[in-house]
Parts: sequence; C-alpha cells; structure tokens
Amino acid sequence: MNKRRILFVCLGNICRSPMAEYVLRHQAAERGLSHLVETASAGTSGWHDGEGMHRGTRDELKAHGIAADGFSSRKIRREDPAHYDLIIAMDDDNLAELERQFGRRPGKQFKLTDLIPDSGYQAVPDPWYTGNFVETREIISACCRELLDRISDHSL
Repeated sequence: MNKRRILFVCLGNICRSPMAEYVLRHQAAERGLSHLVETASAGTSGWHDGEGMHRGTRDELKAHGIAADGFSSRKIRREDPAHYDLIIAMDDDNLAELERQFGRRPGKQFKLTDLIPDSGYQAVPDPWYTGNFVETREIISACCRELLDRISDHSL
C-alpha cells in the first residue's frame, strides 16, 4: 500500500494540528505502521508562521514519550490539496476555511472528530483557549488510533 500523506489543520498551527501530526506519527511507529503514513500540519491563519509549537503542546507530547522536535509552524498552501491525500481539520471553522480556499472535497477534507462520531465531541477543543492540553491530546489520540486503523485496513 502507498503511504498516505496526511495534513492536519487548525487555526494557528501551534497547538492542535502539530499535536495530531506528532501523535499519529508516534502511534504509527509504535504499531510498526510508519510505512503507511506521512504527517504534516498547517494553520489557516498564518499568525505563527515559522514559530515552534505551543509550550503546552510540546510539554504534553513529551509527558507521553512523544518526540516533538523539528517543528515549524506554517500556513496552508495552495498546493496542499495536490500533495496530501487527506486534509484533516480540527473544527468547523478550520474545515470551512479549507472549503473556502480549496473547494469541498468530501472524503479528502473532514474534521478529525468525524472519525469517532459517538465520542460526544464535534470538534477538537482548542487548548489555546481552554488551557486543557490533556483533554486535547486524549481526543486527538483516540481519533488518530481510529484513523490509523482505517488506513491499515484500507477503508480510508
């Protein structure tokens, strides 16, 4: 199977989307599935271009043994839909901005929480506002496990 190129997207690309990028990469490595995924992340705003991830994100990843090195924030790019197989948003606003810029792409662009519809979460809460990086990581981890399951069984 070809490697699935996945771009996670949030507003500023310093909290949720880099967390998802590194969590999925880590989960794939733990399961011996690194050959199936290539991960990256971006923001819809570009407010933090060139910056590292938020300290809370970095600390939460490290607390769970997830390497958080080599990250630099960036804004989504016009060529992203051609390069990535999946572009996964963290909330409705992110998805709406992706659709505004790239058009509707069902099956290619969707919200991360769409993968676990019975979770009670309609979006990944932004810890920039909530301060709860633990909750954000727990939701992202559950969604990434489901994403990896679907990729490995060829249903996505």
